[in-house]
Amino acid sequence: MSPVRRVVDIVGRVLIGAGVLLLLFSAYQVWGTSFQESRTQAGLRHQLQQESNSAQISHALAEASALDKLPTGPPATAPRTADPPEGEPIGDIRIPVIGVNQVVVEGTNTADLRKGPGHYTGTPLPGQGGNVSIAGHRTTYGHPFYNLDSVKVGDPIVLTTLQGVFVYDATKSFVVPPSDTSVIKNVFADILTLTTCNPRFSASTRLILQAKLVHSQLFLNSGLKPAALHADPQSQNLAGDTSVQLGNTLLWGVLGVALGVAVYYAALRFRSRRWFIYAGGALVGLVLLWFFFGALSPLLPASF
Repeated sequence: MSPVRRVVDIVGRVLIGAGVLLLLFSAYQVWGTSFQESRTQAGLRHQLQQESNSAQISHALAEASALDKLPTGPPATAPRTADPPEGEPIGDIRIPVIGVNQVVVEGTNTADLRKGPGHYTGTPLPGQGGNVSIAGHRTTYGHPFYNLDSVKVGDPIVLTTLQGVFVYDATKSFVVPPSDTSVIKNVFADILTLTTCNPRFSASTRLILQAKLVHSQLFLNSGLKPAALHADPQSQNLAGDTSVQLGNTLLWGVLGVALGVAVYYAALRFRSRRWFIYAGGALVGLVLLWFFFGALSPLLPASF
């Protein structure tokens, strides 16, 4: 083979390999992350139900999606309590008009939002007085807020916690830069602020949906301890805080390249068994790619 043809052959193989990697990464973004989030949500829901200390709370969690069984009482707020540990479930959010049924966790960093919608630490917890603020993915990890733009004024959003069931009616939606944290600062009104990336598959702006508390049903003896009011939320931007270091991505990438080199030379040396070597290398490679994609995904702004 001439040098030119050899170069063309190598370039062609590299381009094919890159194309396959892009297809696999796209599949991971759409289905792999959703699979992870679905399994995590099942565990969080079980944990939340285990923490329910009364049949009333468990019943409310089970029926919160039924619009004809929602509370119709006045919009009473729950007493302020201490923030739970980061990553722990704090309640259940339902948006019937777009089919959202998710457990909300405390925190909005990368690890938290992989589990489901995340509550901005430092803002009131769901049902408490002030500006309750929650972020959620729009295109990955179950994309709970994928259709948030379809929620119209007056559509109900139901939050169920250990303190009660709280119904918010949507009031407005708008778009802001990711750096505009004013939308999650506390106010002298009992509102809910939901944030997600905008437009879909991009992180250039944030879609904001706000709603006001219209009905509530408080539970007695929640077991939660009262706490003093917080100042401002801790987030420096509207979600997208990353806790994953670039080093993790590089580590899995180097291991993947090393595996590819090892498989290539092993196949050259043991030609009679090269297909077994290729098959074994492919299986191990898929495992490495899973972890590599998992570390790479949060570093891409469009993954939110």
